Amino acid sequence: MTTTFTMGPRAGAFIASQANGTRSRDPILVAQGTGTVPPGTVLGRITASGQYAPLDPGGADGTEVAAGVLFDAVTRNASAAVRGVGVVRDAELTGFELVWPAGITEPERAAAIAQLELRGLVVR
Repeated sequence: MTTTFTMGPRAGAFIASQANGTRSRDPILVAQGTGTVPPGTVLGRITASGQYAPLDPGGADGTEVAAGVLFDAVTRNASAAVRGVGVVRDAELTGFELVWPAGITEPERAAAIAQLELRGLVVR
């Protein structure tokens, strides 16, 4: 009998290259919510709080603008922000490893990629 294992997204697997040390990464706060946010999730930054949340192209709170990518999974808390690590500058990212919001359109994805590039995050 053969057992097959399927791996999900892994911490930092989406990084093709990055700046020396941890220059590409910052400690971040992921806004309160529910569920687990997997590594490689494209993030927006909430203007009012500076906290990060999964990209929301239809948002109006800052999360509609791509601002980084989550390095490792976090489990969100419904009552408080949780600590995480974001890749926010100077890195090359493997496009097929990134986690995008469900239902994102190609024009929205292209806009988000352009926004990441403005931060020095190049999607390959």
